[in-house]
Order: sequence, then structure tokens, then C-alpha cells
Amino acid sequence: SAMIGGWLGLNQTQVRKILATSSIAHMGWLISALAISPPLMTLTLLIYIMTTIPVFSHMATTNTKTIPDISTTWTHSPTLLLTTMLMLISLGGLPPMTGFMPKWLILKDMITMELIPFALLLLLASLPSLFFYLRMVYFSTLTTPPGTTTTKYKWRFKTNLQKTLPLLMALTILLLPLTAAMYNTT
Repeated sequence: SAMIGGWLGLNQTQVRKILATSSIAHMGWLISALAISPPLMTLTLLIYIMTTIPVFSHMATTNTKTIPDISTTWTHSPTLLLTTMLMLISLGGLPPMTGFMPKWLILKDMITMELIPFALLLLLASLPSLFFYLRMVYFSTLTTPPGTTTTKYKWRFKTNLQKTLPLLMALTILLLPLTAAMYNTT
């Protein structure tokens, strides 16, 4: 599942399809965690849900359909674009972000149980997913075409986001230092 989800998302340009194939890839991590430790699977699922809710909320708020649509958010709300890029990096599972925690714990437990070939296969299967998340971040932040407006911001979104969304965004990005406390209590 992790390998199929990663490979299906490589040539996608629509954000919803990318997030759908990412869900398939994350399902592979969830199934692996369930086989190792049900509490670890619960923690992995909670972190995945906590990470995807703000991403989907951003996509709904900005009516984002394709990857180039993400880069247009910069002129409307630079902070929203920055936090979305950090959440995408977290979904990819890069180390300083919260999304790294479940992958790290699953791989650690697999290696402890001497399932090194399966851990290596799961790790390699996550590379295509990481690639398309980094491609989205790269395209959205570094390839923004120059604008012709002379004002700093064209207009601001009138967001009617839930009060919990900024908290979820912060947790998505900054929860990694609490790994030991969260893993020992699940």
C-alpha cells in the first residue's frame, strides 16, 4: 500500500489526487504499525488526522485544485502558504516536523523486532511520497511567477476557519519534541 500510493502520486498535478494517493501510502504505514503495536497505530492515525485536517482546510479555503493554484496563495496570505508548506513537509515525514515521529517509531520498532528487510522496504516505499510533497513545496515557493501589481498584497482572504485550526497547524509542525511523552502514554 505504501509503495502503490507513492507511485500513483508521482505524475499527479491535482492536489486532491495527490492527497488521496498519500492517504493510500499512509495506509501502508498504519497497517505496518498495527502489525507491530496497536497503540503505535493509534498514535500514527491521530497524527495523520491531525496533519491532514489543516491541509484540507487550506485547500477548501483557497479553492486550490492544482499545484500552481497553491502558489497563488502567497499574494493573498503569506502566512497561510508558509504553514501549508510546513504541513506538507510534515506529511512527507521529514525530521523536524511532527509527521516524522510515527515513521521513526514504526521503523524503530521494526528494527527492534528484527524486521529489517520490511523496515527498509517501507522506508524506500515512502520516498516517492516524499518526492511529490517536496515537489509541491518547491513549485509553490520557488517558482512563483513575478506579479505586475505594485501593492504588497492584492487582497486578504476573509477566512472563517475554526478556532482550532491554528492549534492543529502548530501541532502539525512542532510536536516532535514530545515524542517520548506521547509514545509512552499510548
